[in-house]
Amino acid sequence: MTRAIMFQGTGSDVGKTVLVAGLCRLLTNRGLSVRPFKPQNMSNNAAVAEDGGEIGRAQWLQALACRVPPSVDMNPVLLKPQSETGSQVVVHGRVRGAARGRDYQKLKPELLGAVLESYERIRAGADVVIAEGAGSPAEVNLRAGDIANMGFATAADVPVILVGDIDRGGVIASLVGTHAILPETDRAMIAGFLINKFRGDVSLFDDGLTAITRHTGWRSFGVLPWLKQAGRLPAEDSVALERMAAISGGGAKIAVPILDRVANFDDLDPLVGEPGVDVVMVRAGERIPADAAAIVIPGSKSTIADLIRFRENGWHREISAHVARGGQVVGVCGGYQMLGKQVRDPLGIEGDIRETEGLGLLDVVTEMAPEKRVETVSARSPVFGVDLTGYEIHLGVTAGPDCARPAALIDGKPDGAVSADGRIFGTYLHGLFDSGAFRAAWLDSLGVVSDGGDHRSRVEAALDEIAGEMERHLDVEAILQAAR
Repeated sequence: MTRAIMFQGTGSDVGKTVLVAGLCRLLTNRGLSVRPFKPQNMSNNAAVAEDGGEIGRAQWLQALACRVPPSVDMNPVLLKPQSETGSQVVVHGRVRGAARGRDYQKLKPELLGAVLESYERIRAGADVVIAEGAGSPAEVNLRAGDIANMGFATAADVPVILVGDIDRGGVIASLVGTHAILPETDRAMIAGFLINKFRGDVSLFDDGLTAITRHTGWRSFGVLPWLKQAGRLPAEDSVALERMAAISGGGAKIAVPILDRVANFDDLDPLVGEPGVDVVMVRAGERIPADAAAIVIPGSKSTIADLIRFRENGWHREISAHVARGGQVVGVCGGYQMLGKQVRDPLGIEGDIRETEGLGLLDVVTEMAPEKRVETVSARSPVFGVDLTGYEIHLGVTAGPDCARPAALIDGKPDGAVSADGRIFGTYLHGLFDSGAFRAAWLDSLGVVSDGGDHRSRVEAALDEIAGEMERHLDVEAILQAAR
């Protein structure tokens, strides 16, 4: 019989995604058939599932940890924020529509059925399912109709381990406070707790564990130290970008303007891991470094809105100056669309603004269309003559004279555009920097020597190291016994 356990947190960004991925790899290494599951995810970092459709990038990572193909059933409901108040709703990998926050609350009871359908399919053939919550179960104002945390756990009868992040402080109060505020039926689902992100000698927190158990009656499953290996894994959402500092290590600077609806920014991870490169995240109100060797504009969930914000920040002038100095520019997906002369949205797919001027660095025009392309692809770089693999998730069709010089050949068909001088290019291909050969060739054009290491191998190694740390510091047997 398939067993299941769920990790919920005392708040967002307590490390649930990494814990689930690590435990998935740990149990897989033990020879068990393991599957990840997240009922509802909110992120613009999406991935393409093997069975078609979109899921959260975190569930793609967790499937990798299980050494199984990613499936839309691993993340049946994905919310992709488009504005401050509304999101695109993706169900079973397909866009269902857009909803504002209050409207989505009314949808949730209906979506619980879709969640439980996926959960039953995920359970089939698995020894263990490791589920992940979202936010915190202590948000009791959202409990009615909940599908992300206790609403799912109680409906599916999945025990919960509550995760507290000691690095942010107040971990005892957050765990005890969660116990105090939960209704009795939800509280009964919690099998115990664990402490995450501890720095230093974990034995110094023994009295803290005793205090938490005294106030809650919950058992401890252990204290996990700060996992530096987690920095080598794709981040779940843009919260991670807020912690990335522009620390110069003396390498070539690659500047990345960070916009409100940045999407699939894990495209940058292979560059961040390069020892000869400093990836500088440029936030609103900051200037693009004048000594940057290249500027990379990542994807966006709302290209027109982010393009307008790009201009409000004055970055359009700075990127023009960068190009005049001989610098390079790369645009990926929404970033590619921004590089053109104009972005049009005649059907109002992204919002009320129907068109806006682009950055004018490529002679192309994009028009938004209702059909979204979601596909894993094989490709080749005609510029550098190397093979690529990656995926496409985008709305819109881009055309113009510069498309005669494609940035990639995706399944043999031209994609993207390259400027006449070759210093500016855009593409719809996500994951192009994962290729060690492509990354090394492009960095060489910037005067940077790369070993061309395989990024996927680095992620796999990090998962194994995290699994080892969890094996050493957590009571894994007790976690398995708690699962049912």
